[in-house]
Amino acid sequence: MSSRKICAAEVLQALNAAHLTLCTAESCTGGLVGKLITDVPGASSVYMGGVISYTNEVKHRVLGVSRETLDLHTAVSAETAGEMARGARRRLGADIAVSVTGLAGPDGDGTGRPVGLVYIALDRAAGCLVQELHLTGDRAAVREEAAQAMFALLLETLTDQEGRV
Repeated sequence: MSSRKICAAEVLQALNAAHLTLCTAESCTGGLVGKLITDVPGASSVYMGGVISYTNEVKHRVLGVSRETLDLHTAVSAETAGEMARGARRRLGADIAVSVTGLAGPDGDGTGRPVGLVYIALDRAAGCLVQELHLTGDRAAVREEAAQAMFALLLETLTDQEGRV
């Protein structure tokens, strides 16, 4: 991940320039990504909304994450992150959906996986991209780093070599 801090305004500007809409599906960040986006005046021109899916039931019922995925891979997995993003994009009708799920701490989930294990996903018509992150720090730091990673993934996707999504 880049050490340069990316602000939500940069992402919104890139979305506006590309005439694309965005929605979010968040778990461990608890709505932080959506909050940072909506802190920017005019965000409603591209940001359609988000779902905070803190429980498996909401991940399944609202975002359409399969029970099989949750049972086999758990909520903290690449598979779940991808299904969260796909479900959000379908349900909210955005061009791009991003999701985040992971272990922000201070405690783990009892499986031995480390605090700071986070998965982010970006879903669009061309497919879904998932990244595994290993973040450090306390709960607030993990959440902030996850949001920054999400903005970096969005900006990188929006400003690829051809400038296409």
